Amino acid sequence: MSIRVQLEPFDPGAETNALHAANVGVGAAVSFVGYVRDFNEGREVGGMFLEHFPGMTEKALGKIAAEAEQRWPLLNIQIIHRIGRLEPGEPIVFVGTSSAHRQAAFDACAFVMDYLKTRAPFWKKEDTSDGPRWVEGRSSDQAAAERWHKA
Repeated sequence: MSIRVQLEPFDPGAETNALHAANVGVGAAVSFVGYVRDFNEGREVGGMFLEHFPGMTEKALGKIAAEAEQRWPLLNIQIIHRIGRLEPGEPIVFVGTSSAHRQAAFDACAFVMDYLKTRAPFWKKEDTSDGPRWVEGRSSDQAAAERWHKA
């Protein structure tokens, strides 16, 4: 398991390759990369700033990753989340999982991303054409996370 909260950019391709590089037992590696968009809710976005609570954020991400490891037979899990100033087009989050079989890797990656969106202590402030604004949580993200309560 690897969890990083960082200011620096990351290379999604290199991170995906690292999911299986050290383990020939990996049969599937699944990754998700989220990017900063140049629009949100009908407004142009010129960039964003992400805040977090150091220590608390890493602990919350660790709990999410540990729960994924309990639910599925994973060989590796990696979470990277950027903080600080980000521009449109930049990668903001990486979630990668690997397993001997694809379904576990797919399910675990989706689970981690759904829980990250609803349980990780990050705050986003967008620079919009109408001025800066804090991004609110979405009910669709909450609904996506709730599907795992039934699984």
